[in-house]
Amino acid sequence: MPEENIIVSIGGSVERAVKGEYSIDVKAILTEAWQKTLLSRMSINIALLLVMVFGMIVSFIASSFFGGIELVIDDPQLLQLINVIVTIAVWPFMAGIEMMGVFHAVNKPTKSKMVLSFLHRGSWVALCALLTSLLISIGFQLLIIPGVLLAVLLSLTIPLVVEKNLSPVQAIVLSIKALRFKIMPLLVIYLVLFIALIALAFPIALLIESSFAPLAIMFFLFGLTYLAPWYYNIKGILYREIFGVFSEQKSADIGLGHSGNKGSDHNGSDDTFSA
Repeated sequence: MPEENIIVSIGGSVERAVKGEYSIDVKAILTEAWQKTLLSRMSINIALLLVMVFGMIVSFIASSFFGGIELVIDDPQLLQLINVIVTIAVWPFMAGIEMMGVFHAVNKPTKSKMVLSFLHRGSWVALCALLTSLLISIGFQLLIIPGVLLAVLLSLTIPLVVEKNLSPVQAIVLSIKALRFKIMPLLVIYLVLFIALIALAFPIALLIESSFAPLAIMFFLFGLTYLAPWYYNIKGILYREIFGVFSEQKSADIGLGHSGNKGSDHNGSDDTFSA
């Protein structure tokens, strides 16, 4: 009898997430994400490099249209407009990088060309990125703490837009509803990432005016090739544990540690694992 492809839900679920019925083991998540990073960091790094170059090109072209980079830097309103333009242009591709972490979380291979795999959701992704950036910015303008909390609560909105096919508003509301239950362990996880970034940047601050500055910069860039994939893999594992991930598997593979049933909140699209 031929094997059938069955859509299974791995990890948590939206229904349980909104009730807070999930757990976050900080050490286990950091460790698992690091192990996945050691095995699969190149696809994310190459994709990030491509998107960064594309963002720089968009920024240069947009700045030239408004009179040049120097003029834009001196005008806060123009600078904000350029940031909006770059966000709209870049985030449809960044969604692919976000989903690489989700792929890794369910042991799916990834390639750098995945930055092109979710452009069909690009308009929703760009709108979601703009809305979340606006909310976080307002939070930081009010006080630093609300900004930090909003940054954490909204950190998984893009995968919700892509993998669960939600609208930006639905993704924002769902992310806040679900993540508020575990805000402390989430803060600890992102604090670890922030401390790691500071540790990488510290040699630059210490040696910037010395002859060792190039070495410090090289150390920082080399460290980022591990830290950036680690960040996206952590987010992918968090998404799996909180909201669950729909994945197509062979019927013979069902029952090897994950529950295999067709999720009622899945809309039938298998785009998540078609790249």
